[in-house]
Amino acid sequence: MEFRLADATERDVSVIFRLIQELGEYEKLPVVATEDLLRESLFRKRAAEVVIGYAGDEPAGYALFFQTFSTFLGVPGMYLEDIFVLPRFRRYGLGRMLLARLAQIAVERGYGRVEWTVLDWNTPSIEFYKALGAKPMDEWTLFRLTAEPLRRLGTSG
Repeated sequence: MEFRLADATERDVSVIFRLIQELGEYEKLPVVATEDLLRESLFRKRAAEVVIGYAGDEPAGYALFFQTFSTFLGVPGMYLEDIFVLPRFRRYGLGRMLLARLAQIAVERGYGRVEWTVLDWNTPSIEFYKALGAKPMDEWTLFRLTAEPLRRLGTSG
């Protein structure tokens, strides 16, 4: 199977949204984003970037990422928010292509690292990442503030 990668443009918002919905179904998580929110965040505020993988003209997967910063390295890094390949296109190399493209971007931009999280139950992805040389950061715990706790803290002055 032959794939090609393309940097997403504003014209791709509906494609990105459909792929995010597919990821939500796969991970059993609700998607509250809308096409309008994605358009604003990705192409007006430039909060993140997207690379889309195509099988011919058919969207087959994507990677969404944004810049971070490492105080210990003293240079920017990349956080991979999503990487997803539709099930029928898995095991043909598209996931590796997407990660290789992100690594290329990171190297070109002088980033010190690429990081992401993976759900504990997603054993196929974990094994795939380890085979690429990625290391789990078992000594770190991810914390998250959302919804009311975020608002409460943000308005506590």
